[in-house]
Amino acid sequence: MGERMGNLRRTHMCGTLRIENEGQEVILMGWVQKRRNLGSLVFVDLRDTSGIAQVVFDSDISEEAFNKASKIRSEYVIAVKGKVQERQSKNPDLPTGDIEVFVEELKILDEAETPPIYIKDDDDVSETMKLKYRYLDLRKPSMQNNLKIRHKTARVIREFLDDNSFVEIETPMLTKPTPEGARDYLVPSRVNPGKFYALPQSPQLMKQLLMVSGMDRYYQIVKCFRDEDLRANRQPEFTQVDIEMSFVDIDDVIAINEKLIYKMFKEIEGIEIELPIKRMTYKEAMDRFGSDKPDLRFGFELVNISDVVKDSEFKVFSGTIKNGGEIRGINVNGNADSFSRKDISKLEDFAKTYGAKGLAWMKITDEGVSSPIAKFLKGEEINNIIEKMQGKSGDLLLFVADKPSVVFDALGHLRVEVAKRLDMIDKDRFELVWITEFPLFEYDEEEDRFVAKHHPFTHPMDEDIELLETEPEKVRAKAYDIVINGEEAGGGSIRINNSQLQEKMFKALGFTMEEAWEKFGFLLEAFKYGVPPHGGIAYGFDRLIMFFAKTENIKDVVAFPKTQSASCLMTEAPTTVSEKQLDELYVSVKVKED
Repeated sequence: MGERMGNLRRTHMCGTLRIENEGQEVILMGWVQKRRNLGSLVFVDLRDTSGIAQVVFDSDISEEAFNKASKIRSEYVIAVKGKVQERQSKNPDLPTGDIEVFVEELKILDEAETPPIYIKDDDDVSETMKLKYRYLDLRKPSMQNNLKIRHKTARVIREFLDDNSFVEIETPMLTKPTPEGARDYLVPSRVNPGKFYALPQSPQLMKQLLMVSGMDRYYQIVKCFRDEDLRANRQPEFTQVDIEMSFVDIDDVIAINEKLIYKMFKEIEGIEIELPIKRMTYKEAMDRFGSDKPDLRFGFELVNISDVVKDSEFKVFSGTIKNGGEIRGINVNGNADSFSRKDISKLEDFAKTYGAKGLAWMKITDEGVSSPIAKFLKGEEINNIIEKMQGKSGDLLLFVADKPSVVFDALGHLRVEVAKRLDMIDKDRFELVWITEFPLFEYDEEEDRFVAKHHPFTHPMDEDIELLETEPEKVRAKAYDIVINGEEAGGGSIRINNSQLQEKMFKALGFTMEEAWEKFGFLLEAFKYGVPPHGGIAYGFDRLIMFFAKTENIKDVVAFPKTQSASCLMTEAPTTVSEKQLDELYVSVKVKED
């Protein structure tokens, strides 16, 4: 079965032909990848989504087809009918390299202008051009393969969740604005003048309501929207795999998700990951790696040396500790010779972008210590530092002295940067870890109050509930992230299902109950009528596909992505609209001049 094109009907996909098809008459359709005219023969590489087949036009077989073939050019769409034959000069790099098709009939289905970008994987076209002509960029095998990986991953997820009694339920795209952290995308309502919907930043409240509804197990692969300043791997619209379960605690959610993660890696990557996946508390992750999404593919762990330099005459160290800061370092084991003073100066500039005031360093050699700070330290202090850092000859020690948040941020990023510069990161290796026991709150210095680290419905650890009103900074959450190779792939929590506890939570966040009802009234109303213990997780689906496609660019795994200014170069969205449309929506536009 196939598409009818005049009297021709496709029998095979180009990339599926093999030596077993020798002697068969086939009809192929696709795009001309390239054409080579050798005088008495014309060779054409014919491409479709399955791959490439070589087709041959020979005047002895069909003079009409041969003459027509002289007119075809790159990216023409054609149909050919002919016999499969074994190739004389085989191409081992091509799956169809053992055969070619000698053409008896050619039909040009559509002509093409010379494309503005090359249709090949190893092009060097600018990203702007790729996005403007996205439909041409998507003709490349690598891009099509990424979209096929995306499709396969979605299918694997759906199959697993269906087998485990999850029900796929859609939640609204037009919803109520709620404070989730980022700005909402707003949609004006024509039939309710002056009122707005918001596009969902996540289906968080809706999925909790589905648990109140008694659905027990829900999932959705769903678009979410956040109007935030875009970084390299952020898109204004992104896809979540959203999952929620009733009558569960942390271990139940993690157990089912480990099986899902195992199935994804086995079916997409052919890798059997080790279960159970290791777990690490937030505190341990920060202490050892300076990050709540640690990359475990290399070492360079953080070491706290505050206790051995607290009384030092070197005021950068002792003064920092007196002011409530700390000194931590990383040991770039055995790689001192890889970093010149100029290289270390570049590392210092890098650390400064994360708030560090500077970067202290020591090189350990057979002759002793080479370091600009050595003259400020006693011999005993240097020995104690080296012992604490487990230093040996050939090691480079790097230190940051500052308040803990800056130390973690600077060294956490620096250890990754050093590993990249040393080319130590194995892109084919996957290291997974659950990060657990996140703080329930983080302090917002701008607002001068505690805010929820995840969201206001996250359940505190049972043993910390009594600290909610007295020491909120010490309260840990029943929250967990799955981290893959230093990237957060998903995160979730157990939710509060008790109205008294929810009131305490709002109070700790500085909300009055009136404010809470104004923002979340529909959820709080539902919570009056019997709520099961429930919890779940949401995966960044685009990020999962980036792992499986082995790309560091999110635009490679989204069919029609936006730029960093949240615009689409292909359709030229966003755009202005007519006064008539604005009047219908009771909206007026006032753009400030820069």
